[in-house]
Order: sequence, then structure tokens, then C-alpha cells
Amino acid sequence: MDASLSQNKLHDIANMGMRAAIGVIFIVHGFGKFGNPGFGGWISSMGIPAEMQIPIALAEFVPGILLLIGVLTRISGALLSIVMLGAIFLVKGASSLDGDKGYEFDLILLAASLVIIVAGPGRVSISHAIKKLPRWLH
Repeated sequence: MDASLSQNKLHDIANMGMRAAIGVIFIVHGFGKFGNPGFGGWISSMGIPAEMQIPIALAEFVPGILLLIGVLTRISGALLSIVMLGAIFLVKGASSLDGDKGYEFDLILLAASLVIIVAGPGRVSISHAIKKLPRWLH
């Protein structure tokens, strides 16, 4: 199944730009969680075992890289959607859209991840390039 928004090159560039922006955000956020004792203590204070620090970091970092290069984008978008739902409901408590503990940024990341699930990698991606290779090469 291949969802196609349009065959317009501008749509391809916009899709790639959104994937790249979301990917970079998650790469930076995920990388910051590796080896950060403050993060481990913070998640422990919420009742989440400190051992979850690395899996949480990986759940942001790896899909971010995959979005950036355009491989396994729908799976990555789904995983990041789950991460953002956790951020909205578990971390922020869905208490306020803005202000202290506001989840507006998390909601935008969730929405973008859902769009990526629907739109797929687009034509400016490694996935698309691999599809265009002659059959005997893959």
C-alpha cells in the first residue's frame, strides 16, 4: 500500500522537510537521554523504572534517524506516536494545553508523526530510491 498525496515536486520537498525536522527533533531529544543521570532520576520520580532510560532514548533516537533518511517511516511514525502519547498522558498528565506542564509541543509532534504514518516516506527517501532500483539489485 502506497499513500500518495500528490505527484507534485513541492509536495515531495515538503514531505521530506517535515520528516527531516521531526527526525532531527527526536534525534536530539533521544540522544540527550543517553547516559543522563538526571533523566534516570526524573523518570524514577514518576514511577517509571530507571532501567527504562535506554529504551526510551532508543525509542526516540533510532526512529528519528530512520525518518531523516526515509527508511521504515511508517513504523517509525507509529513508534514516535506512542512515545508522544506517553509524553502527553503519562509525563504531562494532559493537564493543560499551554503553560506549566503544557503539552502543545508534544501534540504537534504527535500530529506530525500521524501525518508521516499516512503519507509514508515520499519520493525523496532511501525507501523510494530502493524501489526504483532494477529488481536484480535487491
